Amino acid sequence: MRRVAIVGAGMTPFAEHFALGIKDLVPMAFAECASTVDKGLRRSDIQAAWFGELGTTDGFPSGILADTLGLPEIPVTRVENACATGHDAVRNALFGIASGAFDVALVVGADKLRESASKDMLWEWEAMTRDMAWDYPLGLVAPAGFALHVSRYLHESPATREHMAMVAVKNHRHGVRNLKARLRFEISIEDVLAAPTVVTPFGLYDCAPQSDGAAALVLAAEDVVDRYTDHPVWIRGVGLGMDSVMHQHKRDMTTFPSTVRAAKQAFAMAGLTPRDVDVAEVHDFFTGIELMSYEDLGFAERFEAYKLLESEVTSVGGALPVNPSGGLKAKGHPPGATGVAQCVELFEQLRGTAANQVDRARIGLAHTVGGPTAVSAVTILSSGDGR
Repeated sequence: MRRVAIVGAGMTPFAEHFALGIKDLVPMAFAECASTVDKGLRRSDIQAAWFGELGTTDGFPSGILADTLGLPEIPVTRVENACATGHDAVRNALFGIASGAFDVALVVGADKLRESASKDMLWEWEAMTRDMAWDYPLGLVAPAGFALHVSRYLHESPATREHMAMVAVKNHRHGVRNLKARLRFEISIEDVLAAPTVVTPFGLYDCAPQSDGAAALVLAAEDVVDRYTDHPVWIRGVGLGMDSVMHQHKRDMTTFPSTVRAAKQAFAMAGLTPRDVDVAEVHDFFTGIELMSYEDLGFAERFEAYKLLESEVTSVGGALPVNPSGGLKAKGHPPGATGVAQCVELFEQLRGTAANQVDRARIGLAHTVGGPTAVSAVTILSSGDGR
């Protein structure tokens, strides 16, 4: 397979964009993305597009992307895979280019959840991303489903609610410097522990805000990368892992097997190990997910993730900064856009232009888990020659 690089990356702020729709947000993300292509990008260079999106109010997603970006001559494929949607769009575009079918492709992720009818739309989205025969009728939507996992994890491991609060405090602190983040303010452990309960063990500050937003990437084959930049960010590995959808079929609630499988695939493809990662964007829709994912991604031994927080390993300035963007927790979470936006952050980190820059970052990993725990995706990027 040919090597593939990201040559441009951009995104909108993640926010409550009540005055903007998908047809506004997608062109905004694309415009910023195109502006970061060092040697310029013509629309006619783009040979295919993949659009990651869960549930728009504006109609047919692929047609919307083609119409709003003026790309009616190329194939546009809509991808939907719960919170792994954005990474799966990157994964499919990667394979399209690596196979030789295309030289240049566009990846866009977007979602518009904060509508006047957001309550109905949110419940429809919750229904489409989990089991409808059993889990959903019992109320096992995202907060409740993940709460079952995190409650069991806290029961079996030395980790505590205070360690979950450390995740929230860290990611809010990181998010202050990110102008695209939705919650740009610091909080304390006391704030997190005193917040109203959403579902035990999650309080309000343990939960990321559902948001509106879009993000975009331009991918290019190694044969043509030099036309666009002298500083590409290479896609070294991708992985997509699955697990049982229904909770009663899961054998161990203290781990996400989908993440373990996705990480194994991505690291094998990249020829790297968890020890090689310099910076990571890890799914933190709820704080306990980030904590558990340290172990599933190979950053910590089983039930020892809390040690990384206590020693500030995962803070900017530590050995492995996690979520320097603020993560979903502070940045916000439009599900279709999140995986693409994580790659935007790592593109900037690996080129040394990030708002909350990690020193000497060369290898970056991005991760999401969804459905609520039935699918995970991992994407590994690198600067340099990409070998």
